[in-house]
Amino acid sequence: MALTNLPENLPIPADDGGADHLTGLSLPSVTLTATNGEQITLDQISGRVVIYIYPMTGRPDVALPDGWEQVPGARGCTPQSCSFRDHYQELQALNSQVYGLSTQDTDYQKEAKARLHLPFEMLSDQGLILQEKLNLPMMDSSLVAGLKLYKRLTLIAVDGKIEKVFYPVFPPDKNIDDVLGWLNGE
Repeated sequence: MALTNLPENLPIPADDGGADHLTGLSLPSVTLTATNGEQITLDQISGRVVIYIYPMTGRPDVALPDGWEQVPGARGCTPQSCSFRDHYQELQALNSQVYGLSTQDTDYQKEAKARLHLPFEMLSDQGLILQEKLNLPMMDSSLVAGLKLYKRLTLIAVDGKIEKVFYPVFPPDKNIDDVLGWLNGE
């Protein structure tokens, strides 16, 4: 299984309105552990930050949940992360910090960060604190082996205020194009 490639004919996630309420909200005072061991408090991030929220990064040595490719919006976390990696310098040139965020624990995320050579940190919301504070959309756990996973979305915030939300995100590897376009005023 090549995690870096997206299979053809993936089901497209529908816009269920699960993120309609987010634009204009402030990032909450939530502290999450980053893959470098730092504690990042979201409402204290100054300037512009891009936070792409994804269900889970697969590992080459661990099978994905049964039916993963049939769940709309599930597949594509690795290609999405790699696309943010590949355009990281452009994001920095646009004065944007970048974080990936999932419910996976920090050790799991550290493995992905190292394997994928990600130049930015990943944040673990294993306790679903951000979900509680912002009511972020979640995947139906009955479809993903009982796991509590976020639906894929990307937030752009400036000085703690959410200015743009991309949801649903599809295809995941093209999310970076939408983000860069928005940051460039296109």
